[in-house]
Parts: sequence; C-alpha cells; structure tokens
Amino acid sequence: MVYDQYFIDELKSRADIRKIVEGYVPLKKRGANWMACCPFHQEKTPSFSVNPAKGFFKCFGCGKGGNVFTFLMEIEGLNFPEAVRRVAEISGVSLPLTENESNLEAARTRREAERKLAEKIIQLNKAAADFWQKQLFSNENKARDALAYLRSRGIDEGTCRRFQIGYAPDKWDSVVNLLKGLGADDELMIQSGLVSKNEEKNRIFDRFRNRIIFPVLDDRGNTVAFGARAMGDDQPKYLNTPETAAYVKGRHLYGLFYAKEAIRKAKFAILVEGYLDLIALSIHGIENVVAGLGTALTAEQAALLARYSRRVVINYDGDSAGIKAARRAILELAALDMDIKVLVLPDGQDPDEFIRSRGAAEYKQVRGRALPFIAFALESAMNGRSMTNARERSDAIEETLPVIAAIRNPIEKRQFFDEAMAYFGIEDASLKRDLWKTVKSSLTSDPEAIAKQARRVARPKITVAEQYLLELLIHDRELRSRILPVIEPSDYEHLATARIFEALYKLEEMNAEPEIGILNDLVGDDEIARDLVPLLLIGEPKREKGEVIDGVLHEAENCLFSLRSMAIEHRLYEISRALIAAEQIGDFESVTHLVTEQLDLSKMKQGMLTKLRES
Repeated sequence: MVYDQYFIDELKSRADIRKIVEGYVPLKKRGANWMACCPFHQEKTPSFSVNPAKGFFKCFGCGKGGNVFTFLMEIEGLNFPEAVRRVAEISGVSLPLTENESNLEAARTRREAERKLAEKIIQLNKAAADFWQKQLFSNENKARDALAYLRSRGIDEGTCRRFQIGYAPDKWDSVVNLLKGLGADDELMIQSGLVSKNEEKNRIFDRFRNRIIFPVLDDRGNTVAFGARAMGDDQPKYLNTPETAAYVKGRHLYGLFYAKEAIRKAKFAILVEGYLDLIALSIHGIENVVAGLGTALTAEQAALLARYSRRVVINYDGDSAGIKAARRAILELAALDMDIKVLVLPDGQDPDEFIRSRGAAEYKQVRGRALPFIAFALESAMNGRSMTNARERSDAIEETLPVIAAIRNPIEKRQFFDEAMAYFGIEDASLKRDLWKTVKSSLTSDPEAIAKQARRVARPKITVAEQYLLELLIHDRELRSRILPVIEPSDYEHLATARIFEALYKLEEMNAEPEIGILNDLVGDDEIARDLVPLLLIGEPKREKGEVIDGVLHEAENCLFSLRSMAIEHRLYEISRALIAAEQIGDFESVTHLVTEQLDLSKMKQGMLTKLRES
C-alpha cells in the first residue's frame, strides 16, 4: 500500500512521538527531552532520548534513532506502510484511500460497514458475557456444577467476576432470545459467532451450550470473542468464537487487557498456553501473564506483546507438545529481537498444576532459573537423542538452525551459532561455513526451507567400513546368514546407514532377497538410505559363484571390528560428557559407574585394535 507523501508528512507532524514511545517504555522528563533505558538493547543507565518538539528519538548507546515510523518499524518489526497505519490508528487519524483502490467510494463504504459491524458485534458480545456471568451464579443445577468445577481449580467468585467468567446454559435458544430482545436479526446474530445455523432445518441456535465461558478482551477492553470449555463429554473440549468483523484469530492475547500494567511494572511478560494457566498464576499474585488462544503463537501476537515488553518468559506445558509450541513461539519472538527465556516446569507440569501444588514462592524460584532461549533450543533438540548418533545429531541441528536464523541481531546470531556448533561438537570448518551460510541471511526464510538446507549440509557421512560391509552383504545371502547374527544393534545404530542394516534384518525374517522396491519401502523416508540403496544394488558381488566364503568372511569381520571400535569410541565420548555433568552436580555414585565403564570399554577397544592389526 502506497500513501501520499503529503499525508505521511502531515501524520508525522500530528503524531505525538512521546505518547507512542511511552506505550512501550516509561519516559522521564529531562529538559526538552524525555529519557528511558533503551528498549532495543539492555542497559542500566538511560541513554534513550525522545524529543517531542522535533519528533525524533535517539539512543546514544546502540545508535538507533529516527522518527515515529522508524520507532514502530524497529520495535514491532513492521514494514513502512504497516507503521503508517499503526501511527494513524494510535493518533486517531483516518487513513486516506490509496491509489491502488479500484473503486474508492466502494472501498470507503466497505471499511465503514465493517467498522460498524464490529461495533455491533462487540455490543452483542458484552451483553452475552453479562448474561452468562449471571447464569454462573444463578444457583441452577448445572450452573452449580460449573461453579463447583471452577472452585475445584482454585477459582473463587472474585476471580470469576474479575475475568468475567460465565456459564452458558444447556439450552438451544438462551442467547438467541437474549439477542432478539436487543433487536438483533438472524443475520447479525450469525455474523457475531454467538449463534450457529442449521441449514437443513433453517433455524438458528446457541453456539455455546453447557460450557464455562472465558471472554476474550482486546487490549482496549472490548469483548471480541469467547473460549468455552465443555462441562460434560461434549467435543471439542474447548470451542472458540469463529473469525468475525470484531475478531481475527491470531491477533489477540488472552488476559492482555488485565496484565498490561503489571507487564510494564515487572518489565517482562510470562507467556502461557491456556486460560486456566493464566488465571491460576493471577490468583497467586502473578499478574504479568498473557496466554495464546488455542493456536501456535502468530507474528501478530508476538508484535502485540512486543508493544508492552521486550522481555518474555515462555512457560508452556512441559510435555512434548508444549516443548514444540515453545520452539515455534521462539521463532516469532526472536524475529522481533526480543529477550526470550523459556521455563519448563519439573515433571512435565503445566503452570496451573505447578502453582496450585507448590505455590507462588516456588514458582518464582524456578522462573528465575528459566533458560535463555538458545540453551532451551539446544537441550530440547537433543532430548531423547544421542549426541554420538550421527543421524540424531543431524536431526537436532536441523531443528536448531531455524531458531538461530530467526535472530535479527547479527552479533547475537553469530554468537548463538558458534555456541550451537560447540554444543553439537561440529569441528569441521567447511561444514560450519556451509551451515553459517544457511542461517546468516535467512531472517525471512521459511523455517522448513532452512531445515531442508540444514539437512542437506549436516547429513551424517557414510564411513568406508559401513559401506563396504553393506556391499559385501547385499549380494551374498550366505555371508548375511553368517554375519548378521553376530552384529549387535550398538554396532550400527549410530551410523548414517542404520536403516539399511535394519532393512537387511527384516529381509532375513521375511526370507526375501534385497530388491530396490522392497528396500525402499523398508528404509522409508531416510534420504541417505534411499540414495545409497541403488548404488549398492548395481554393484558386483565380492566373490564368484562357487568361490569359498573365507575371503569375504574375513573382510566382513574386519569391517565389523571397525564399526564396533567406532561404536565404543562414540560411547566413550558420551561417557566423558556424562562424567562432566555428574561431577558438576556431585553425583559421585554415577561418577564411579561411569569411570568403571570407561575403563572396561577402553580395554575392549584396545583388544579389538590389536586383533585388527594381527589380521
């Protein structure tokens, strides 16, 4: 969208830069200027200055400066037209129609109609919210059950009233009748999302029935939507308002209206997943909390949060789904150059469970130990994976690079990249160079595309011993019958070709010969295996028909000894890392066991090397 330069200049002169900046950072008057600690970098002494008379800001610490549009582009990650629209919205200035509007009058009429419809829907939402809250305290049977459930979660009457929690009766027309009484016609009721229509019977009915209602307010306090939790076995468990003229999914954060002052005071926000997580923390005096609305954090939600704080602690559920959601949230927040930490509560608990069982003091203690997001990204990527398994380590690198690519600050990006390479034990200079190229200029790239590049660059290398052993086995059924029974899973599970070894075992069970179709089916989507299988199959057998097996058997045994030696080397590497961790926490019993295993494996490796040299 292109705006006329005259309008841009006029808007810039009318905009109150002090008021806009103060929405993100508290300012203090100093002479003709207003000062604060810079919202773009960490500092203790204020060096960020705003001059309202001249309409510009400047940080003498990090060097960033500019006008009101530049400020919003930096702090919210907006492009210029988006910044213009945001300044106009804050300043109460109507946007002109752009040259690109094909029908100016129609566009103006359409926007005005949408605005008026949104206002009507908000009025209906407010009426429904008031009605549902009265129902919660009506003392009717099912309403009593809803209130009892809320009390069992530690939510008292005062909390219900503060968050406007209500109860939708188990009736088809409670809200329909309410809205009709307010003069709403069927079409408006359907557009509000409060009512659904049965096309077959051509009748409308309440969307929310026998559910606990959580109103969703925008950051100005308007009731724009609802989340509704089923009381019985109805599915889905949570039912949300569809998109309407007043509510676009992914643009709002639950609880922000209540939390924004607490966030500014605390100078950081806690981001949780659900309504009950937020409410439980609030009950225990932790107010600087916002929640998503049932979907992965969006770029719009991240930008909205950034308006109130540049620091955020992500505290999602501790299960695997919560970990994945936290990683996705990091991508959106890191793109806005925010200071991000991640709190994973013990035993996979969610915030609601944890604070109700352990209290606010212990929650604050563990929150103080929240991990910097890069440490969380590295640890979660390796969770359930072995550092010595080339494929698993490659998968972990693939998961981590999009997080690093999302970082805006080039110095931090390089620092975190180097930390990741050290963590994963990547020492090959050319590999590190290729991986750095993948993430260096990938700020706006699709994470999937970055992961694909990383997979291609970081894929584990096939060793000479494993490839030659497979070449021997794949064309020689007798050799397979002699060698496969003596191969242990630990001999190959860390190898790039692990899927092919597994496929050979399955073929033996099926009493089948290796063929391209069946092998591809068995190795699945493993790219390395699928690339290597055709090369193995077009190779020549390593012994002539009728030739004695002794020669190839000896070669296969030597390959196996080499693989076993590598496996021992990998396990020794794991032990060395585990020893460091055990010594740091003073777990001397584990230290003893690990040292004993280390000595045994070292002797075993030495014996195998001696045998290989003698052969």
